[in-house]
Amino acid sequence: MNGAEALLRSLVASGVDACFANPGTSEMHFVAALDRVPEMRAVPTLFEGVATGAADGFARVAGRPAATLLHLGPGFANGMANLHNARRAQVPLVNVVGDHATFHQRFDARLQSDLWGMAATTSAWQRSSTRAEDVGADGADAVAASYGPPGGIATLIVPADVSWDEGGRPAPPRPRAPLPLVPADTVEHVAKILRSGEPATLLIGGAAMGERGLRAAERVARATGAKLLCETFPTIHARGGGLPGPEKMAYYGEMGTAQLEGSRVLVLAGARSPVAFFAYPGKPGDLVPPGCPVEPLAGPGVDVVAALEQLAEAVGAGEAPGSPGGPGGGGGGGGGRERPDRPSGALTTETMAAAVGHLLPEGAIVVDESITSGLSVPAATAHGPRHDWLALAGGSIGQGLPVATGAAVAAPDRRVLCLEADGSAMYTVQSLWTQAREGLDVTTIVLANRSYAILQFELARVGASGDGARAASMLDLHRPALDFVDIAAGLGVPASRAHSADELADLLERCLATDGPSLIEAVLAP
Repeated sequence: MNGAEALLRSLVASGVDACFANPGTSEMHFVAALDRVPEMRAVPTLFEGVATGAADGFARVAGRPAATLLHLGPGFANGMANLHNARRAQVPLVNVVGDHATFHQRFDARLQSDLWGMAATTSAWQRSSTRAEDVGADGADAVAASYGPPGGIATLIVPADVSWDEGGRPAPPRPRAPLPLVPADTVEHVAKILRSGEPATLLIGGAAMGERGLRAAERVARATGAKLLCETFPTIHARGGGLPGPEKMAYYGEMGTAQLEGSRVLVLAGARSPVAFFAYPGKPGDLVPPGCPVEPLAGPGVDVVAALEQLAEAVGAGEAPGSPGGPGGGGGGGGGRERPDRPSGALTTETMAAAVGHLLPEGAIVVDESITSGLSVPAATAHGPRHDWLALAGGSIGQGLPVATGAAVAAPDRRVLCLEADGSAMYTVQSLWTQAREGLDVTTIVLANRSYAILQFELARVGASGDGARAASMLDLHRPALDFVDIAAGLGVPASRAHSADELADLLERCLATDGPSLIEAVLAP
């Protein structure tokens, strides 16, 4: 058995059975070994940023890592933007990156690069295999490291001769380390602060955005009067179906500052202390009010859900309404609130959101890279059926289409709805080809405002000035306008265009009822 086959068998034994791949010459023995390890689902992509983003989406939904297969340093570099997003999402992910054969590296061939240095920028763990006999064990170690704690991206560099040499030995899975619990005295310390009656804010994120965490956080907020907020871009957020819906921290710093105004203490549970996304002239970067202490309950790498449940008990919280054990428990389909009516008339951001809220199916996975055009969608879907929301965790655009692809591979029995800004879509539009090839149930709505609208806002916010016309042309997507119907068709995905809210609702209803991928270009009114 060669090293490549031993590595594949070790990954599968450790529960990694999907690999999003864009291989090259150095990885051909890994590719060939796929015929001998049919348990590994190999998903080809046309760009490494699709592979890394898809592995991120898979991990968010499955709760376990997928692998990527990348070609040398340039391949890794092509995938780095979405590895940045995956790092910020704190998901488990295993990169397998081919390298030149060990004996060839001294020649400094054209594709030789500082792969180790590049991997360090996004990886929580990295290793370069040196022998076929050891690469199986290296793979098992990589999976274990991706789980942590604290976990994250594990990058295994595999020289070509390590793959092709004989003597490979599959390795058994490593034991999973349980998440550490928050010390009892920390829980009691935070409980004492919240019981004091001082105005407080509880900011949650990470694993606290699942059903158990949300219910526990709501119990704490109800019992103590604390304001409940959640992070702006959650990794995966359980929503609808009667679940608690905490208010999100605003993207714009001054709005976030206003949300925290009056708080005398800020408690963090799975979230970082809030800061502005960018620096602005004359505006603070730290959004926490002056004199407001920050009290961390649970950070990365610990069991934040258990900590919130212990905190709820420590503050004497009863069961929250709508929780499994509380009044009205069981959680209805809409939490007692109505969905939006089916919209008609002009296609605006508001009527687009109403169409999504009206038609969102039970159990859907919503991938949100709508940027400015989707600001109305969270409110329109909050009281709909149970669904999961995947956001732009790292802020690097080009994530939506790949994450939707990986989510659909992880959950083939659920419909994925991708809300995609037109400018962002062009970063990784190759994802559509993978969706078509794999027959994935992904419906994409491209929100076509023909501009980088977020940057138009930012141009003014940072105080930049110019002659007007030339600056505006840098942020405009006309001349020529992007034609997503033709682009999607060229990549194998059926596509249509909506100019009105009525057309969008009709097309969306049809696409959600049809197997396989589809795309709707929603041309928004100016």
